[in-house]
Amino acid sequence: MPTLILVRHGRTAANADGVLAGRARGVGLDETGRAQAARAAERLAALPLSLVVSSPLLRTMQTARAIAEAQRDTVSVRRDPGFIECEYGRWTGRSIAELAKEPLWAAVQQQPSSVVFPGGEAMDAMAARAVEAARRIDRRVARRYGARAVWAAVSHGDVIKAVVADALGTHLDLFQRIAISPGSLSVITYGSHRPTVHHVNDLGSDLSALAPAPGDPEEATGDAPVGGGA
Repeated sequence: MPTLILVRHGRTAANADGVLAGRARGVGLDETGRAQAARAAERLAALPLSLVVSSPLLRTMQTARAIAEAQRDTVSVRRDPGFIECEYGRWTGRSIAELAKEPLWAAVQQQPSSVVFPGGEAMDAMAARAVEAARRIDRRVARRYGARAVWAAVSHGDVIKAVVADALGTHLDLFQRIAISPGSLSVITYGSHRPTVHHVNDLGSDLSALAPAPGDPEEATGDAPVGGGA
């Protein structure tokens, strides 16, 4: 039962300007975003990461490389297209204020499972491939590094919201209730019975308790403790 830490990339100029960057090329971190990536890397330096996976886009790769460097280069960054941003099609590059006037906007907010972006991807398809990537790589980490391994995946807001919603057992139509800020961390373990969500949109808590401790069992069931545990 490895521990998955989902990291949203740091802020970009598109984020700050209210523009939907999508999969546009060359969208990198701004000064605030670089500081957010450095802060996330600093927090994760307390944990021995077995693997760092990233969406292949520039802003996520920049964030992932900062995390890997803080691990003193004991891990390298691997790209995985399962964690790439949703393909927003003809919405890409447009302002959020302008998009909010589109008829499709209400469905994005209220029934995202029904949305197919014009010339782009269906939101339920985005969610399905992101969840598949998280669970597939988590199984691979367990086989290669053991049940106590900790790994990180750097991705995008809607993608992380979809993975967290799945772990919570929440329908995609409710995933807009989950906030995922730039530079935030969300933590999931996939147990034998169910996923457990430990942190969502975490911007500052101590993560040292996530590190495997001597004497921890190599295998864990993921059972929920009756009464809530210690």
